This record gives sequence, structure tokens and C-alpha cells, in this order.
Amino acid sequence: MTLGGELSLKAEHPPQIRSFLKAVAESRRRLLMLDYDGTLAPFRQQRDKAVPYPEVASKLEEIIRGGRTRVVIISGREVREVVSLLGIDPQPEMWGVYGLQRRRPGGNVEVTPVEQRYLSALCDALRWLEYQRLAGSAETKNGSLAFHWRGLRPSEMEEVRGRVLLGWNAIAKDTGLSLVEFDGGLEIRAPGIDKGDVVRMLLEEMGPDVPAAYLGDDVTDEPAFEAIRDRGLSVLVRPQWRQTNARIWLKPPAGVLDFLAGWLDACQQQTTKTGGRAEAANRLERAAKQ
Repeated sequence: MTLGGELSLKAEHPPQIRSFLKAVAESRRRLLMLDYDGTLAPFRQQRDKAVPYPEVASKLEEIIRGGRTRVVIISGREVREVVSLLGIDPQPEMWGVYGLQRRRPGGNVEVTPVEQRYLSALCDALRWLEYQRLAGSAETKNGSLAFHWRGLRPSEMEEVRGRVLLGWNAIAKDTGLSLVEFDGGLEIRAPGIDKGDVVRMLLEEMGPDVPAAYLGDDVTDEPAFEAIRDRGLSVLVRPQWRQTNARIWLKPPAGVLDFLAGWLDACQQQTTKTGGRAEAANRLERAAKQ
């Protein structure tokens, strides 16, 4: 990193990232939005063990403490889980369950109410898993029920997937719940807000001309990639590329760490320039008083 002179950007960064980070360096406010699982942390069969990749947490802490970047985590998990796993101070703003929960930086959590008919349908979906003796792999969330098959062999995965859908397809069709397949499982959830809606809301709150980026890995991040397409940088984070609306592809964890380091460098570069201008102004003021 450089704290003076020109912004240092890694040569292997794609041109779009180099250009974007230069804009970050020249701006006084920025917006950095990130998914959690698969982006900041590796997938784990034991989901409560999915802590961030090494150095990711410290990089985020530095960016937040810099004070000029609004850092927002947008996850399919409930926010309480992300708070516990991320383990950084200060904590960033967080949105959980694809936008049904919002945790402000001060710690206040706002929860969007879910209609009783959807809650009843989700109970039916859970009872179906219990009937199939699959409830041990279920994750119950506010307005959502996820079934995880990570760690199973492909043949086993297809077998349990078929058993889950045998009941869930009918429940979704009859009640209006949404069925979404994600990396490592299947989710049935109440209709409404998704990650794309959250991104649009955040962009509107920040206003135009603020450099903004969204990093995510899963198909559930595609609405966010689409929402930011004309307003910022969308980054797919995956070991292998897949078809996506994102503009850039980075491999974790090295690609994510390089991106965060570049962001931090850009912020520090802007701070250095601002500090230099302030010092010059102070010198002029002192000289005028003499």
C-alpha cells in the first residue's frame, strides 16, 4: 500500500477494478456491500463454524474505522448469526434473511413482519421435513425455511432434494411461498424483499455519484448484481466461474483480500490528500496572521 503519492493497484486487478478503485480514492463517501457465506467466509457443513477467511475481518475493521465507507453485510442468514461469526468491532450495518431483518450499526434490529398465512405455510413445510425425517438439516429463520444438503454425495443430494420438493412444491403453489435453490441447499420463503431490493434502497439512501460495490457468490446474489449494474461494481466471488450478471469474477480468498486491500489503500490515499490540503490551509492561515 502507499500512503502518499499515487494509488498502488495490483497489476493483476482487472481494468474495471483499477478504474473503480481510482474513483473510490477520489470520493469522500463510498458504499461497500458484501454477502457473507461463500464471499467473506468459506462454506462449512457445520454452519456455526463458518468464520471469515483469515485477514478478512481485520481488513473490514480498518475500512469501517476509516469512517468514509458505509460497509453493509447482506446475508441470507439471520443477523444475529452474522454478528457472532463476523466478530469485528465496530460492527457494520447488516441485513439478514435477504432483507427481512436490518441491524443498524448501533445494534438496533428492525424486523419486517411476515403475514400469518405465510408463517403457517412455513410450519407445514417444516412438518413435511419432519415426516421425511430430514428436519435435522433444516434452518428455521424469520419468514424462511432452508434445507441444507452440503456434504452429501451427488446421488444422495438428488435423492433428498426430490423428497423435499415432493412436499414443498405443493405448499409453495398453494400458498404463494417462493422456492429458491442456493449453493448447498433449497429454501422456501415468504415473498417480498430480496437482496436486489436492499441494494436499490441503499443506493438511493447514498445518492448519486457515490462509488458502490457489491460482492457475492450465490444465485441469491443475482438480484443484487442486477440492481447495481448501472450504478457500481458487481463482483462474483467463487472458486469456479458461472454464468452471472456480475461484471467481475474473483476467486476467494485471495481475490477478496486483494480487493479489500485495494479499497483500503484507496481510502487511505484520499485521506492523505485531504490531510495534505488541510495542512496547507493551516500554513496559509498562520502566515496570514504574521
